[in-house]
Amino acid sequence: MSDTEEDNEISFPVKFLGRVEVVRSDGLEILSEAAQSLKTPDQFSSEKAARKSKVHLFLSLSGIDILENKTKFLLYSCPLSTISFCALLPSSPKVFGFVARHPAADTNHCYLFQSQAFSHLLVSVIGDAFRASKKEESIRGGRDLIVEALRHKNKVLQRENEELKRRLAGQSN
Repeated sequence: MSDTEEDNEISFPVKFLGRVEVVRSDGLEILSEAAQSLKTPDQFSSEKAARKSKVHLFLSLSGIDILENKTKFLLYSCPLSTISFCALLPSSPKVFGFVARHPAADTNHCYLFQSQAFSHLLVSVIGDAFRASKKEESIRGGRDLIVEALRHKNKVLQRENEELKRRLAGQSN
């Protein structure tokens, strides 16, 4: 595990078991179904062909990046805003996964990993980052609403001011 101070990123070496398209965006059943799907050979799936390779998970407040271990080639990037679920696989506590919505398509994918030592920690850290991201998003969203409300109030007051100026000008004539 390494931590880079400048980006507040945490990196974990893990075994990537694969990525599977799933029909729902959350639930332990989704993890179990995805794990079962990875065990079933599929000659048409390139997702399953690249499985069981060592990768580095880079976690930051912006998202999760999955990089190939040796080349550091970016395999997948999942913004935290697209992640809907993260948990340990109940039948195998060393296996964990998360579900993310594809940013361009209306599909969800389950990403599964195995870690001998860090599975529980990773699920906790991903959950914490997700909650921090949502809190930050909520604060930003709240500020945007306040700014919009103030702009609207400003326009109303400007119109009222113009109307009062016209009345005042009409009385002095």
